[in-house]
Amino acid sequence: MTNAENNGVWSGTWVAERLGVELMGDDSLTALLGLALRRNPKRAHLLVSHVLGKHVPQSPSVVHGHGFALGRRVRELLGAEEAARAVVLGYAETATGLGHSVADGLGPAPYLHSTRRPVPGVARAGGFEESHSHATSHLLLPEDPALLVGDGPLVLVDDEFSTGNTVLNTVRDLHERYPRGRYVVVALVDMRSPADTARMERFAREIGARVDLVAAASGTVRLPEGVLEKGQALVARHEAGGAAGGRSSAAAPSWPVAQFPAPPEGARATPTGPQSPDRRVTRVDLRWPTGLPDGGRHGFTQAHRERLESALPAMAARLADALPGHARRVLVLGNEELMYAPLRLAHALEQRLPSAEIRFSTTTRSPVLAVDDPGYAIRTRLVFPAHDDPADGPGDRYAYNVAGAGFDTVVAVVDSTGDTPLLHAPDGLLARLAAHAPQVLLAVVPSYVPEPLVVPERPAMLSEPLRGPAFSSYAPDEVGWLLQDLSDVTLEAPTEEREEAIQSGGAHYAESLPVEYQPSAQYQQLFQTALEESAARLAQAVGAVTELVLAERSPRPVLVSLARAGTPVGVLMRRWARHRHGLDLPHYAVSIVRGRGIDANALRYLAAHHDPADVVFVDGWTGKGAITRELAAAIEEFEASGGPAGFDPEIAVLADPGSCVRTYGTREDFLIPSACLNSTVSGLISRTVLRSDLVGADDYHGAKFYRELAGADVSVAFLDAVSERFDEVGDAVDATVKELQSGDREPTWEGWAAVERISEEYGIHDVNLVKPGVGETTRVLLRRVPWKILARVGAGADLDHVRLLAEQRGVPVEEVAELPYTCVGLIHPKYTRGATGADGKAVAL
Repeated sequence: MTNAENNGVWSGTWVAERLGVELMGDDSLTALLGLALRRNPKRAHLLVSHVLGKHVPQSPSVVHGHGFALGRRVRELLGAEEAARAVVLGYAETATGLGHSVADGLGPAPYLHSTRRPVPGVARAGGFEESHSHATSHLLLPEDPALLVGDGPLVLVDDEFSTGNTVLNTVRDLHERYPRGRYVVVALVDMRSPADTARMERFAREIGARVDLVAAASGTVRLPEGVLEKGQALVARHEAGGAAGGRSSAAAPSWPVAQFPAPPEGARATPTGPQSPDRRVTRVDLRWPTGLPDGGRHGFTQAHRERLESALPAMAARLADALPGHARRVLVLGNEELMYAPLRLAHALEQRLPSAEIRFSTTTRSPVLAVDDPGYAIRTRLVFPAHDDPADGPGDRYAYNVAGAGFDTVVAVVDSTGDTPLLHAPDGLLARLAAHAPQVLLAVVPSYVPEPLVVPERPAMLSEPLRGPAFSSYAPDEVGWLLQDLSDVTLEAPTEEREEAIQSGGAHYAESLPVEYQPSAQYQQLFQTALEESAARLAQAVGAVTELVLAERSPRPVLVSLARAGTPVGVLMRRWARHRHGLDLPHYAVSIVRGRGIDANALRYLAAHHDPADVVFVDGWTGKGAITRELAAAIEEFEASGGPAGFDPEIAVLADPGSCVRTYGTREDFLIPSACLNSTVSGLISRTVLRSDLVGADDYHGAKFYRELAGADVSVAFLDAVSERFDEVGDAVDATVKELQSGDREPTWEGWAAVERISEEYGIHDVNLVKPGVGETTRVLLRRVPWKILARVGAGADLDHVRLLAEQRGVPVEEVAELPYTCVGLIHPKYTRGATGADGKAVAL
């Protein structure tokens, strides 16, 4: 609905009058945007585009034209030569069609859009998170892995540019993997604040790349004080009054529902395929070209574009022939990420039938309040179950401004993955549409799945695990390291240089090692005191998590610890199983690297020697859950690329203060003494290393054995101190396990939410620089460039070592009430060479 269709009333008036929200900027803003409300803990208002083709039905020529025009502007900015080398990347789900249209305007550039739908057999080339998400929400799945490798400009397309967080996350991830010198960010509207704009400029300088922005309009949203709370209350009030509607065909009984006369019998056709609940649903065979991708999920090239252009007239003719003779107002409705194919079909139909009013929009997974008022952007809402077996499980989906809009025909366009019984169910999308239009056509586009790449056969034998005393100070039966020994390679770099390289995007943290911190006598005494005071508590947590694993995961599990923090815990769990049950469990340590996944060769070794279903991954503790998500994505990618299936990605941890897993010994954030030290409490093994010049395709990730630190090694002493308390905590373990098994252990991701809040409150705007929990805070002080430490008011001896390290590094400790963790470490967000303290100046240790 445009302003004209709303009788000249701006579709943001209703929200503006009730909440005082204002759009400030170009005169064109109100022509492009309306306002609506949603239930969201961060932002109650929603900017609703009139020209995107998502929430508001619009002329397909207008929708495609806006994207095409933006593409032409990018072409002018880059010049013909650079435009020919560009790659366009769009964001799922909202901007998939917009990105396609920008690529059309740019010229021959290949196009790829992110996706929330994993595709078996297609390896992940990248992934990133939106700031509000608790899981990796966007995957990059190009058919050609080389698509993102070039050094030409990367053009990133989103519907709106609000804070820039999503774009920064994308560029950070891709620049780390495929660095290039120029990025262009494209959006229909640029709504950043001056602070957000400055942050983007700083980021560009840090990575040494040029970042330009092209938008159809720009401005800001002025929000009065308390708008979030007022908005949430307003949404709650309308939902309570029935405006949300639950699973109904319209959002509220009082909203207009168009009444249409039944079409003449001759205008109907007999449905084919899965039976639809309504006789008014007719299936149309588009005769989609064989092998032509349905969109940019796996890449869309100039050759694909040319094939589509040549096929569109005939497909539009088939749609036109299927329309009833009286059809004058027609909606072509796409499906979530499937925006471009329906858009182009609608555009071709519009050109073929100039006397008819053709509109285009798509369904969405985004829940928005609907209010039947001309001054509100979302007038009506259809609710129906997801019908494409989504990766995040079943749930509701929505179509906005369709009910009551007077369409005499709706053409629903879905891909074949979504052509399921749920689509045709009595409460499915087709039934919802048939209740509001006398005729519904169903057009199914074949879901494109790339042919699997031919992977050269790997060597039949993978290296046997390394064991002590040749590698590590642990006994050979305690753990086998699925790593390669890089002890003779110089990998250490000063902390400040590493931090600068990591934050600038010039290097990945796993490509080098920090210089091992050598604790002072005072600090070593703190470790010993902490161990004595916490040994029983540690033993109880070890016993509890091991008993849960034995009861719920496997009676004879294969423990696989994530090197290196997980390794002491894996050894202790192995010792508990032997002490309490006489079990001699296999135990391995493998490498996992944030942003690059788990060691695939280590997984192949495990699958060749054990049943993957018996493998239990072990780590020391959870912070915000980054490794939890990393492991889940890595296992999924490993299996999709043809690796052996059956690995359970859920991690078992000693402590889960972030509420990220179901298998844990405790959710308390207490001091685990092994977090206080580095290699000297982890078998004298370094952090793992993943660098292309050292780790080949058939190699395990690497690590170093610091034999020279044997005099300071407390690895075995730590294990013995905890193991000696096993007998005395037996009854407490039984009680804990009983309590855990009878309680609710579903992850709440409270830690992730807290990290997001802290990131924004302290102006960091990067969750990777916020390290929650005692263990992660200690790592910040030992290995990174700390900015400040947040400590919960009243935290006691658990933080003695943190306070000492902070004092040595000149880092302030700020006490905070109601902190969900005992402490949180903040890495310096505005790093300059030599910065270690809060003021950015070097501090001598």
